[in-house]
Amino acid sequence: MRGIGAALEARLPDILADIEELVTTESPTADPAAVAKCAEVVASLGARLTGSAPERLTAGGRPHLRWRFGSGDRVLLLGHFDTVWPVGTLATHPYGVTGGRLTGPGCFDMKSGLVQLFHALSVLDDLDGVTVLATSDEETGSATSRELIEAEARRTGAVLVLEASAQGALKTARKGVSTYDLRITGRAAHAGLEPHRGVNASVELAHQVLAIAALADPGAGTSVTPTVLTSGTTRNTVPASAEVLVDVRAWTTDEQARVDAAFRGLPPVLAGATLSLSGGPARAPLQHESSAALFGRARRLYDALGYGDLQGVSVGGGSDGNLTAGAGAPTLDGLGAVGGGAHADDEHVVVAELPCRAALVAALVDELAGERR
Repeated sequence: MRGIGAALEARLPDILADIEELVTTESPTADPAAVAKCAEVVASLGARLTGSAPERLTAGGRPHLRWRFGSGDRVLLLGHFDTVWPVGTLATHPYGVTGGRLTGPGCFDMKSGLVQLFHALSVLDDLDGVTVLATSDEETGSATSRELIEAEARRTGAVLVLEASAQGALKTARKGVSTYDLRITGRAAHAGLEPHRGVNASVELAHQVLAIAALADPGAGTSVTPTVLTSGTTRNTVPASAEVLVDVRAWTTDEQARVDAAFRGLPPVLAGATLSLSGGPARAPLQHESSAALFGRARRLYDALGYGDLQGVSVGGGSDGNLTAGAGAPTLDGLGAVGGGAHADDEHVVVAELPCRAALVAALVDELAGERR
């Protein structure tokens, strides 16, 4: 067991070089050319470290990569190579390593995790039973990769998600995510001459925003957050239309269902106004029951590697781990980099932790895949 850790600690310079190549290949989700270029870098990295080229999968015009070793049905390693950072961010947030901290756009979320994944596999003698899936649209909701992710989850015994850790802790639970788009139709009129002939969509929007916000249940950990609001055309026109986008997070599917039913029952307040709703539950919660057994293994292996106690934490953000858990696969998330600042100017990775977390992934894969051999 200690041999795995020592082997990966010796690889730290190579790990850093590979992270640099991946981070400096910018890949915002909405830029097809940039994402395609990054996919090739990930494909080359994985092929070099595992000895196998990936299957190049296209869904909705987007590239995704899959490695399948033998049956590939014992453990699925899951990650993404798209980021939230636009091309050109390197000019203001360059890659660098200073004082034990690695920086650069997407380094923490989650390009370091992908590099850790492949280096972890490179120190194992037998990868039979392992599948790796790297996708290109996680940051915008996995619209094209969702079907692929869920299909892989249904055929595997366990899922390890290489998303970034939570200040070193693994993510043993994630809130479910629901999204809504409520559109309001009123009636336009001249705001000075005949305001009474109009149906003010902005006023209706104000009523609806208050009703929506009231659906939250802080005691249950359910947040219902109106985010983007639009309405009106000109200062002197009664608005004929308005729209509000809403983000919902909940720990349980029951809470997701409660909020969903409430959204579908929202009545208009103003006479003549109509409501049109789209959206609903997008990702089921990753609940403790899904991660408990895997987390127990991870704690035991982390201690056996000589790295001490490993913590788990529940978080509000969603990931593709929600999708795999929702598909019924035992799922452990947050196995990637230790650091912080995801999606923020201070995004960073703690360099000393890179080989430790790669060693944990290697040990987990070896144990999980080995049980089927």
